[in-house]
Amino acid sequence: MDLQLKGKRALVTGASAGLGAAAALALAKEGVDVTINARGEEKLEKTANMILGETAVKPVLAPGDVARENDIDRILETAADVDILVVNSGGPPPGQFIDLALSQWGEAHRLLLASAIRLTRGVIDGMLERKWGRLIYITSIAVLQPVNDLILSNTYRAGVTGLCKTISNNYAVHGLTANCVCPGYTATERLQSLAQKRAEAASTTAEAELAAFAADVPAGRLGRPEELAALITFLASDRAAYITGVSIPVDGGLMRALI
Repeated sequence: MDLQLKGKRALVTGASAGLGAAAALALAKEGVDVTINARGEEKLEKTANMILGETAVKPVLAPGDVARENDIDRILETAADVDILVVNSGGPPPGQFIDLALSQWGEAHRLLLASAIRLTRGVIDGMLERKWGRLIYITSIAVLQPVNDLILSNTYRAGVTGLCKTISNNYAVHGLTANCVCPGYTATERLQSLAQKRAEAASTTAEAELAAFAADVPAGRLGRPEELAALITFLASDRAAYITGVSIPVDGGLMRALI
């Protein structure tokens, strides 16, 4: 299917690995001019070379920490005239409410919610001027059903969801769509890290915890990053122009609710 995205410009954050890297690659394969961001420049360069090998076009690199306002300014200067914004960031640490320091709440806010606000504010004027834009936020199934030991993620990703829905309500008439995609248990470094922490708390192994994650999923397996990336690429296209303001799980059926 030709999604007619050739020549569009995208900024993908958190794109050195996992879901962000998969999204950047999928968009690049559709002819999108991609700028990729992550904190680690060396790892980002490896991802850029991987995309170059797959598409014959190397993405622009915009290294920086989206939890820092000055870094966001530099990232946005590098990625001019963004048509498609994919907001992705690493998850904050797991933990129970009483075990988390107040400073960790501030760090999680800057990483998840403040970064989404600042990035969106940096690109939305141009989208409104061109009367076309795609805002896509990678959140989590935790916004649909909170995960007990992920209270930081539960809280601030829910805030991103509220941001997304309100932007959709206000600006859909101007040719913008805003949607959240909600990965379930997906085979990424983040899930491996979460499995390791749970294993340490339960005196099991990371492999056992990953198997337990998969056993909860009706599909019987963990997701693949490219499966989420396929949805992101579709939502970025004109074929999805009437889809806005929604949070779509990509979770192998893990969420059992009717709506």
